[in-house]
Amino acid sequence: MSHTNTVARSLHDVGLAAWFGGSLMGAVALNGAAGTVADESERGRIAVDGWKRWAPVNAAAIASYLVGGLVIIKANKGRIAAQSGVASASGLKSVLTVAGLAATAAAGVLGTRVAQVPDAPAEGATEPAAGTPPSVADAQRQLHVVQWVIPGITGALLVISARMGEQQRPGDVASGVLARLLSD
Repeated sequence: MSHTNTVARSLHDVGLAAWFGGSLMGAVALNGAAGTVADESERGRIAVDGWKRWAPVNAAAIASYLVGGLVIIKANKGRIAAQSGVASASGLKSVLTVAGLAATAAAGVLGTRVAQVPDAPAEGATEPAAGTPPSVADAQRQLHVVQWVIPGITGALLVISARMGEQQRPGDVASGVLARLLSD
């Protein structure tokens, strides 16, 4: 009987897909649609409400990704140590994960600052208007950048995960272990 990590891989992959997809949808659709609301004092409130509704799902997605990833690491610790290229890919993935978590936390903090003045006039969810209070305008300008950083990082995580899946092919494992042995 072979040992598989289907549940862990599913938690990892579905969690990462939701983190990526939700952040991209929010930047493109939610924030974009909020900017089309006729009353500029409603634009920020609508975007904030949408993000508040997404936050618990996003937290569950991130937790799922992290738990699944930790189980996968534990199951593959021997291959990480023995196969050339796997440890460096794992390290890069860890750095990107920390960066994604930091960007997501920053977006939450900035969103909270915007939410403190729910009826502030705005051109869009991340674009201040002439009458937007300075603290809200600063947060919106920072969110304008962060809203794209999160799907950029999580998209990169999807790519590195795909590469790491390729590293598990028998031919890649054999050549990677041989390369490691020859380099020692």
